[in-house]
Amino acid sequence: MSTRIAFLKGHGTENDFVIVPDPENTIDLPPAAVAALCDRRAGIGGDGLLHVVRSAAHPEGRAMADEAEWFMDYRNGDGSIAEMCGNGVRVFARYLQRAGHVAEGDLAVATRGGVKAVHIAKDGDITVGMGRALLPEGDVTVSVGERSWPARNVNMGNPHAVAFVDDLAHAGDLRTPPPFSPASAYPDGVNVEFVVDRGPRHVALRVHERGAGETRSCGTGACAVAVATARRDGVDPGVTGAPATYTVDVPGGTLVITERPDGGIEMTGPAVIVAEGVIEAEWLENALR
Repeated sequence: MSTRIAFLKGHGTENDFVIVPDPENTIDLPPAAVAALCDRRAGIGGDGLLHVVRSAAHPEGRAMADEAEWFMDYRNGDGSIAEMCGNGVRVFARYLQRAGHVAEGDLAVATRGGVKAVHIAKDGDITVGMGRALLPEGDVTVSVGERSWPARNVNMGNPHAVAFVDDLAHAGDLRTPPPFSPASAYPDGVNVEFVVDRGPRHVALRVHERGAGETRSCGTGACAVAVATARRDGVDPGVTGAPATYTVDVPGGTLVITERPDGGIEMTGPAVIVAEGVIEAEWLENALR
């Protein structure tokens, strides 16, 4: 391991990440190391970690190298691997721009959820093509304390349960995963969104992200919420032939989600690099003991 490992810190609508540039995939980041780095008291702190690797250098990205030069090796704050992170993709793209690897305009980013089309606008916002939503059949229920609600099962490359509530406070503290049923609906766990209406095509959410707890924002969750809300409202762009756009307030800001008639979903929002520095190898080695 190098004596010092470069890192950056960034966030998208306050969903924050430790960024570790490693183009040739030479840095070993076991789950315990990721968890130590994401620890908010003893480490750098973050909801997750963005390991920046060239697609050709990563075994999970190699098949996408012809389409996307860069692979987002994303990890949850507890060190577990996640398929996709919408806010993370925006911050990942902002890092690539800052490092001089890309400029304003279009680029492609490889993820475990497939290749994502990204657009860096002149005004600073970043739009990510999030793919299509899958809407698995079957009833799902989520609970907090004595309350329970029906939830819409939405898959955005990772699983979501979207519940509409009267008050976001009903979601409780969200430090632990809200119970759900049936267990077979989400064998690998689930991100749970609690949603209230703010106005026409305007909602707000709180979210428990599996492996991270409550976060200030969840990009795939905002997309899942927009799709679930549209279907609740009787809106399906595939049927109407017109795109549907929803404003989604998250605790850390606002995201704009558009579902196109072809099923493609686009998410637009900010991405900020906050700081950069170095990780001392001695600290990391001690943290892993």
